[in-house]
Amino acid sequence: MNLFSYFRSEIIAAVASVVPGQECSKVTAEPPREAAHGDVATNAAMVLCKAVGMKPRDLAEKIAEKLKAHPAVTAVEVAGPGFINMRLADGFWVERLTDILRDGEAYGASQVGQGKRINVEYVSANPTGPMHIGHARGAVTGDALASLLAKAGFDVTREYYVNDAGAQVDVLARSVHLRYREALGENIGEIPEGLYPGEYLKPAGENLARLHGAKFKDQSESEWLLPFRAFAVDAMLDMIKNDLAGLGVRHDVFVSERGLVAAGKVQAALDFLDSKGLIYEGVLEPPKGKLPDDWEARPQTLFRATQFGDDVDRPLKKSDGSWTYFASDIAYHLDKYQRGFNAMIDVWGADHGGYVKRMQAAVKAVSGGEADLDVKLCQMVNLLKGGQPYKMSKRAGTFVTLADLVEAVGKDVVRFIMLTRKNDAHLDFDLDKVLEQSRDNPVFYVQYAHARCHSVMRHATEIWPDWTEFVASPDPSVLGRLSDPAELGVIKHLAGWPRLVETAAEAHEPHRVAFYLYELAAAFHGLWNKGKDEARLRFLIEDDRDISLARLALLRAVVAVIASGLAIFGVEPMEEMR
Repeated sequence: MNLFSYFRSEIIAAVASVVPGQECSKVTAEPPREAAHGDVATNAAMVLCKAVGMKPRDLAEKIAEKLKAHPAVTAVEVAGPGFINMRLADGFWVERLTDILRDGEAYGASQVGQGKRINVEYVSANPTGPMHIGHARGAVTGDALASLLAKAGFDVTREYYVNDAGAQVDVLARSVHLRYREALGENIGEIPEGLYPGEYLKPAGENLARLHGAKFKDQSESEWLLPFRAFAVDAMLDMIKNDLAGLGVRHDVFVSERGLVAAGKVQAALDFLDSKGLIYEGVLEPPKGKLPDDWEARPQTLFRATQFGDDVDRPLKKSDGSWTYFASDIAYHLDKYQRGFNAMIDVWGADHGGYVKRMQAAVKAVSGGEADLDVKLCQMVNLLKGGQPYKMSKRAGTFVTLADLVEAVGKDVVRFIMLTRKNDAHLDFDLDKVLEQSRDNPVFYVQYAHARCHSVMRHATEIWPDWTEFVASPDPSVLGRLSDPAELGVIKHLAGWPRLVETAAEAHEPHRVAFYLYELAAAFHGLWNKGKDEARLRFLIEDDRDISLARLALLRAVVAVIASGLAIFGVEPMEEMR
């Protein structure tokens, strides 16, 4: 259970007995900012005092008196202007182990999402080459966020938007045609500026040569551009999917921009906006600051984005009469809405920061305000080795590939490290640090806690082969032997996992899971080290079976919660480390 949700209900019940009929939506129950203040804090008196015409401390004292009667509460204190802090009995905390042992890795699963459908679109790299290290962060962030939302009870669809209708895929087709001629024996020399230079295109050219022979070698571009474009996009998508599979990232749906255009959905979306009076012909003001060389005051087809919170209205057509990327993106998000998604999350690179407001405005417009778009911007990843900038092999021509990175350190390390910072903060990925066996390496530190637990449990099996029977149905009186502050500290951290799942899911912030796991590992390692200094706190004491069984139950709970968190990250927990 989420114990804070439970105590929020108890607090609201106490409020109802003191001042009936109050609207309590703003009442919270959460951990105090400082652990020394107690276990659960509430703002109930602060947010209700005005409505009931009482001073906050006076109301707090009355609510506190009611809460003191709760069997799990040992003390209630009114602090500051009217905050209420509660301390819970050790027995209440120890009982939470039974919840964890019963649920195992499912512990922390919630229904706070109530089955609400939510679309998470991530990666969506142009299909012009392999994934690179920058894509890895968005891929992992989106994938972990989708898993987190699913654990919190949302109905999640993982989506990839294929940008296959822009000029970049024509450049791709021309680049592949060059490699096709090379495969036929032509000396192509240096790759012309403006084409993709990476050697990853050679296999596509060779396959086309096997498939068509010299048929398209000397033909005009108009003859080969369309078939080469379709072939190249499919080949690049296969490469992207393989790269993502190597990282353990999957998608449920792939949506083609070209398919939307061909189906008339771009025109239909703009016709819809036009029918609402949201498209007009106008001239934009020049941008503030330095005037771009290519800016010109000219009549344009504009979307009234400012009606929906954007800074300026946005163009829908280029000077040549073709649709802008924004027009296609409007159609794509309308398509999501029409598929039943009122909640959408897009994970983009930081270079798309200026695009957020216009896209959110478009979603409000096409949905009549019913849909919401949250955009998670992923900042750059700096690849280092020994603290210095590092460049790996560049078979892609201009960047470090995701496949190279996964091969160097493994997918689990890549996935975990990518989530150790909030998505909008820059991330340093040091190839030496991420393989270091120290507290400074969060991957190792968390995995080591999991492996240490398994090491003790293997040893316990040699002494008491039946210990797992106790863990399957623990005796509360035996669990009650867990009373040291360090033991209770680990249990309290474990009991906070359901709340962490819910708050991280609602905030769309999977990095909170990494922070939580690191803190749990620190609490566990602290208990381990304390046992090295004080023999009475060792996990296994052969002449005291009961305390050993209680501590084995605690270890099993630690294992379950770490595994639960790593599952959200798509990381395999390690039972043994060498």
